[in-house]
Amino acid sequence: MTQQANQGWRDRLVRMVESPVFVNFITGLILVNAVTLGLETYPVETPWLATALPLVDSIIVGIFVVELTLKLVAYGPRFFRSGWNWFDFIIVSISLIPNAGPFSVLRAMRILRVFRLFSVMPDMRKVVEALMKAIPGMGAILAVLALMFYVSAVMATKLFGESEPMFATLGGSAFTLFQVMTLEGWAMDVARPTMEQYPFAWLFFLVFIVLTSFAVLNMFIAVIVDSLQSKHFDEEEERAIKSEAEAAADRDMLHSELAEIRAELKALRSELSSR
Repeated sequence: MTQQANQGWRDRLVRMVESPVFVNFITGLILVNAVTLGLETYPVETPWLATALPLVDSIIVGIFVVELTLKLVAYGPRFFRSGWNWFDFIIVSISLIPNAGPFSVLRAMRILRVFRLFSVMPDMRKVVEALMKAIPGMGAILAVLALMFYVSAVMATKLFGESEPMFATLGGSAFTLFQVMTLEGWAMDVARPTMEQYPFAWLFFLVFIVLTSFAVLNMFIAVIVDSLQSKHFDEEEERAIKSEAEAAADRDMLHSELAEIRAELKALRSELSSR
């Protein structure tokens, strides 16, 4: 009896922390906290505002602690089965570290609380989960990109290193080629100065840009889009399975009710015939 009573109030607590009102309240606090943390980066000349901002920050952190405590009590050991609950727990724990002494550098980490929007907003959470799912495929693309960078950096050092300081070392060549890959000032800052000494250098840069900026980097987009589509299809399949299960339960209930009605009719006929 006691176990059922405990399960009853825990179920009510779970419904409370998962209710739209509670979730929207936490979301609003996260947004307010993001604004206050941003205001703290500006020089505050108003005395009351300089006092109010840390106070508001402390109140919001206290509410976050209460929220996590309620979830820990409501879910029990199940709380730590969710990666998003771990994420919230770590972010809030960082906020509780004192800002004095050697921990003062962690003061800047408080802005990480804004990332809690990922855990409370389903649409953002889906995007992050899709990105995490795409990491294995992105790792293979990164390996291909790293190999291209290494080969291109070695070639650029041997081809242009004697006259161009940008390509004098392997590390310098890799950094310069990274600038070329981003297409930020590559023509005026890198390609044209190099072409003054090596007129055919444009061919090397064009091939490198096509292979990296246009080919390999677009593969990242393809992998991420594929992961998002896969996530969408998985959710649609889960909805279909859930709908089918609900329909099957409804059919079973109708069959049982029809069987009861037939039994009652049969009993009624037997009673009428016996009279």
